[in-house]
Amino acid sequence: MRRHIPGLHSRQQDHENLLEGLFLVRVDAASYRWHPQKPFLSIRFVILEPEAFAGRSFSGRLYCTERALWKLNWFLRDFGYDSNLLNQDQIDEKALLTLRGVVRTSYVTLNGRSFQNLEAFAPETQWEELSCETVDGNQRLGGGDDL
Repeated sequence: MRRHIPGLHSRQQDHENLLEGLFLVRVDAASYRWHPQKPFLSIRFVILEPEAFAGRSFSGRLYCTERALWKLNWFLRDFGYDSNLLNQDQIDEKALLTLRGVVRTSYVTLNGRSFQNLEAFAPETQWEELSCETVDGNQRLGGGDDL
C-alpha cells in the first residue's frame, strides 16, 4: 500500500528547525511503547508560549525503566497528572491529553542522529517566573527539582 505524505522528500533536518529552550506546552498525544530493554512513553507536545513558537509541536520520550522512573514521575507530578492513578502506578494515555506545564528541551546527537531531550519540567503556574529568568539569562538548571 502506498501513502502520499506531502513534503516528505524535502524534509531535511537543519538547526533552524530544532526546538531548544524553555516552553509552556500542552500534551497533544501520548502512547506507551513496549521495548524489551527500554519501554517508554512517547509524548507529543504543542507549544503555547513563547508566542514566537506557539502552535509548533515536538515529541520526546520518557523511559519507563526502573532507573528512569524518577523523570517520568517528575513529569507527571508537575503537569498535574491524576494523583490517584499515579498512586496506583497507572498511566492512562487519555488522562495525559491536555495536561499543561513547562518543559526545557535540548537536542542530543548520537551516532549522527539527533534526538529531542526532555531535560526538566515545572508546573504551568511557574511559567511567568521561569520565562522572565530565561529572558534575563538567569535560567536555573534542574537537578531533579523543578526548573
